[in-house]
Amino acid sequence: MRKVCVVVASRANYSSIKSVMRAVEAHPALKLQLIVGASALLDRFGAVVNVIEADGFHADARVSMIVEGETPLTMAKSTGLGLLELPTIFDMLKPDVVISVGDRFETMATAVSAAYMNIPLAHTMGGEVTGTIDESIRHAITKLAHIHFPANELAARRIVSMGEDPATVHPVGCPRIDLVADIVRANGNGRDRCWVEREGVGGDIDLDEPFLLVSQHPVTTEYGQGERQIGQTLAALQELRMPTIMLWPNVDAGSDDVAQGIRKFRERHDHDFIRFYKNFPVETYVRLMMSAACFIGNSSAPIREGALLGVPSVNIGTRQMGRQRGSNVVDVCHDRRAIVDAVHAQIDHGRYPPEPIYGDGHAGERIAGILADASIRIQKRITY
Repeated sequence: MRKVCVVVASRANYSSIKSVMRAVEAHPALKLQLIVGASALLDRFGAVVNVIEADGFHADARVSMIVEGETPLTMAKSTGLGLLELPTIFDMLKPDVVISVGDRFETMATAVSAAYMNIPLAHTMGGEVTGTIDESIRHAITKLAHIHFPANELAARRIVSMGEDPATVHPVGCPRIDLVADIVRANGNGRDRCWVEREGVGGDIDLDEPFLLVSQHPVTTEYGQGERQIGQTLAALQELRMPTIMLWPNVDAGSDDVAQGIRKFRERHDHDFIRFYKNFPVETYVRLMMSAACFIGNSSAPIREGALLGVPSVNIGTRQMGRQRGSNVVDVCHDRRAIVDAVHAQIDHGRYPPEPIYGDGHAGERIAGILADASIRIQKRITY
């Protein structure tokens, strides 16, 4: 059996690879190995490892690799710590393939470790264009990877244009869309409310009424501006005063600035209309997106999953700049008035038609099938 090792380092990592993990486990020719590390182990980022284990997956190893501080310095050091720890774990598990997920800084340690150890590297969600340091990391991993699983044909063409062998590039769709499609298939439009009480979401906020879903992260290339940026979003929420579900920022450099802006807002303003959460199980998050009147922030979720769900979304700032998007997304700068006006317009518009830009819900099984049969060449060559 071919041993396929997945490294999950954050809540975003897990939602982006869960369907692949399930498909690998179910495939008779594959054996799943799982390493959980970085912010996925930390309680203040939602202890994603607990969600992973509750879903029935077993971690073969855990790796602590986050240097506290959430600055460019600590982000670089965290990557270095991953480079110290992951090779030891790879040497112990002896995987036949390592999967590097997306574009977060932790995945760089995964990719470099596997490449230097002559372990075939598979990369999901490559070839996309965005803002922040993520784009540079994404393309760097593409040049280290031996087999590519982009979300769509446009991303696949970009990977080939970087000199990758077209035979190694498989536009299978985004694994995150698989989870959305599963929920839609199981629940029609997915907007049933039984899960609200079951999972304790919202507290005393009535989610039967129109509500906002907010997720805003730091932009690493705009380090130092996070508090001002989140301040404009919070000022807009204060003016809108709609029931709001809001997530804390991720672990990227500048996270403390964003978190500090949230804490100051909570100290100075009445915020009974907002409920703050560290993390949600993937399925809960998808159902919140299905039910929300509008998604606000700079997460990729309203652009990827949101396109298929048709959720009205207001994307703020440069973090997702250049990413292919559907008609459900309106882009604004970090300005209270622009955010408020865009939210009003999106709520007035209502749901958008589904646009399957990032896949049809079968990426996981396609990836597992390709990994089971692929002949992977370690020595790479630029093909042009």
